Amino acid sequence: MNTTYDILILGGGAHGASLAFHLAARKIKVAILEKNNLAAGATGRSSGLVRMHYDLEPEAALAWQSFQWFRDWKERIGGESGFTRTGFIQLVERAHVDALQANTAMLQRLGVPAFLVNAGDVKRLAPSFLTDDFDLAAYEPESGYADPVSTAASLMNAARQRGADFIPNCEVTGITLHSGRVSGVSASRGNFSAPIVVNAAGAWAKGICEMAGVDLPLSTWRHEVMFVQRPPQLRLPHPTVIDFPNSMYFRPEGGLTLVGLEDGNPLGEDPEGETSRARAGFVERAIERLCKRIPAMQGGALHSAHGGYDGITPDQHPVIGPIGPEGFWLDTGFSGTGFKISPATGLCLAEWILDGAPKTVDISLFTPTRFEKGIRLASQHPYESIWR
Repeated sequence: MNTTYDILILGGGAHGASLAFHLAARKIKVAILEKNNLAAGATGRSSGLVRMHYDLEPEAALAWQSFQWFRDWKERIGGESGFTRTGFIQLVERAHVDALQANTAMLQRLGVPAFLVNAGDVKRLAPSFLTDDFDLAAYEPESGYADPVSTAASLMNAARQRGADFIPNCEVTGITLHSGRVSGVSASRGNFSAPIVVNAAGAWAKGICEMAGVDLPLSTWRHEVMFVQRPPQLRLPHPTVIDFPNSMYFRPEGGLTLVGLEDGNPLGEDPEGETSRARAGFVERAIERLCKRIPAMQGGALHSAHGGYDGITPDQHPVIGPIGPEGFWLDTGFSGTGFKISPATGLCLAEWILDGAPKTVDISLFTPTRFEKGIRLASQHPYESIWR
């Protein structure tokens, strides 16, 4: 086994795999150290939405750049991402229609195919939906969802074809420092040397930071999703939707509908917690809200439900960039919305590390040092304060 690299990435989710791919494409000797298996953390529990509607422009720009990778996956990466075009609808309460209009205009400036549609248009797109609690919605006809595990696997396969290594079942136990800079890591499978270490450990990132002497306000948040078998009259797929009036999101998957809730997600739990099933009460709340939007779902049947964990920051925006000892970088804290931006984030971070600045999208505002300065990122046109 090789033990000396140019760059070590800690964490084998979509973000770690994306960064490894973009670094390996530039002939960098890189390895991912993963404590379990590929996509075993947040990626494996992601709902996989692929949409561009954000209320912070740099995130929207990352989503737009990433969408183009998902759209052309076989040509750019090879393998499968499972991207499925369903169209995407963003619903907000009437009190936030001005923000919806402003954010849609921002997306259009970026080149995103996003449009304002009225309630009647939504009814034509999705005849089963109730549409009496909003007047306008944002619509992205090209958006949809992807398979997070397939995405991570094909990124990692492409990275390995370009020379990257993936080392599973390799738990990092310490960051090695020499004269104030990173020199490698100690791990359950031995010691590894590299002048640059990237923490892409998701819900486990805070512990990795502490190994490097970095104290950041990183935490964890838990979420649940359920899959419902649609009744016969709803057998056809429907659009992917973020439904702020009902604090939920949902999307189709074959004859099933995936549903997640945007509220009631616990903070600060141990990410090693049980995730094979949802917490008590989640399914009942989710069914009630889904039926508010799609009454015919009352004839559906529960298929399954489970939980998951991700890392979260105080402003619910990622931490990307260098901090602490020289050579220590972060690529984490995506707060539940990171999967869809992983292809472009890896590209931009590779540019930052190798060229001194990100070029494709300026991600420098996500610097981890912002919290030391008392800075929290915020949109000019936010929606209600719920989980994004």
